[in-house]
Amino acid sequence: MDVDDLENIQSSHSYNLTCPGESLTSSQSFMRGHGTYVDNEEVVASVAGTIQRVNKLISVKAIRSRYSPEVGDLVVGRITEVQPRRWKVDANSRQDAVLMLSSVNLPGGVQRRKLESDELQMRGFFEEGDLLVAEVQAFFADGAMSLHTRSLRYGKLRNGQLVVVPPILVRRLKSHFISLPCNVDLILGLNGYIWVSKHVKEIDQEGEQGFDAEAVYSNINDEIDIPTRSAISRVTSIIHILRAHFIPLTDTLLLETYEWTIEHENHTTDLLQQDFGEAMVAYISSTG
Repeated sequence: MDVDDLENIQSSHSYNLTCPGESLTSSQSFMRGHGTYVDNEEVVASVAGTIQRVNKLISVKAIRSRYSPEVGDLVVGRITEVQPRRWKVDANSRQDAVLMLSSVNLPGGVQRRKLESDELQMRGFFEEGDLLVAEVQAFFADGAMSLHTRSLRYGKLRNGQLVVVPPILVRRLKSHFISLPCNVDLILGLNGYIWVSKHVKEIDQEGEQGFDAEAVYSNINDEIDIPTRSAISRVTSIIHILRAHFIPLTDTLLLETYEWTIEHENHTTDLLQQDFGEAMVAYISSTG
């Protein structure tokens, strides 16, 4: 790779792929970072991944890697275990995350100390297998992340489908809650877990009157009509195609791609055809 190419790489927007053993630069003005080594005064990639540059530091972020959380990240996870006053959550990280009982909204939305009676009812809030959206709050001494669902936008997930992509494909956006015009909502978890679901009205964030405990902690899906089911299927198929071609996901890209599929497909099953997927990727590349 030429030095001029490296100059165009931005730390947050570069997705240039490289392979192990590929020379990245021979310029001595650059420093080697993670995923690289120096051989004969050349910076060489040691893993398959994307090249990232921060000033004069060159590194390679591996494609097949676990999610590395940061405080404030939005993640989608699955409850794996209910323990005293806490839940264990699979968030695609190196170890399970922890959601404390003190870090969730209780029925009624009242901010108060959690009582022994609340601990006895923990499975009424979340149980094994439940999916939820939460925010990374802090880290424990062993490196496990602590989550919270105190915002009314966080909590149990229903009425949708989970799609898993490499975490590196989810860019940091201003908002990871996306509403498409086809009555479908997306939650782009920075850990690579994406939730595609039926559109729900915005919950009133002001005050506590918008908190409906039965809806927030219910395990029963709402009735979903056939057009909405078809739209959910279409969006998940689009994400699968983008994942297969290693294309980063953004709100703008998903909206443009969805509109393109509406114009060019005759049926949702068209998205399963390889030729259609390649045509969609070619369109993305041409508008890129």
